[in-house]
Amino acid sequence: MKIRVKNMVCDRCKSVLKQEFENSNIEVQQILLGEIQFSKVANKRIKEIRQILEKNGFELVETEIEKIVTKVKQLLIHYLNLQENKNLSDFLSIEFGKDYSFISKAFSKSEGITIEKYFIRLKIEKVKELIQMGDLNFSEIAYDLQYKNSSHLAKQFKSNTGMSMSDYKSLQKWDRKELDKIV
Repeated sequence: MKIRVKNMVCDRCKSVLKQEFENSNIEVQQILLGEIQFSKVANKRIKEIRQILEKNGFELVETEIEKIVTKVKQLLIHYLNLQENKNLSDFLSIEFGKDYSFISKAFSKSEGITIEKYFIRLKIEKVKELIQMGDLNFSEIAYDLQYKNSSHLAKQFKSNTGMSMSDYKSLQKWDRKELDKIV
């Protein structure tokens, strides 16, 4: 039995769920981001599986639109970490094997935000992380995240956070969101 899981965005998510299912004696064959493959016996324990997911901040994906949204979010995180300058809509179309307008409409209908705006929010959270780490200057951060120039990043950062990157850097309390909580 294979299920899709919402809010599963990192290796730590996979580890937590693997441990939880082991503790409940539910045999897991494979865990991927957003997807878990169980043995056939697990079919009879779907209610328990759902409870474990929800207890740990995850949700069982059930509708086709929820599956699309979950996969888009996973792919956007992957795309964010790619060091290639691919067109986002082409990337998603190829990954889904579907027309981008279909993917975009499904995402917007479910999340109330466009894929592009969601992706900008992801990038802003990545910028916050890179600022907090302190290894790169603002120009290097802009370059790493495929911005044409640092002033474009600076404007986008300010319009999304209400403060400049310098102001954010000087904060004592970092205001970062978990990637699976961005909407």
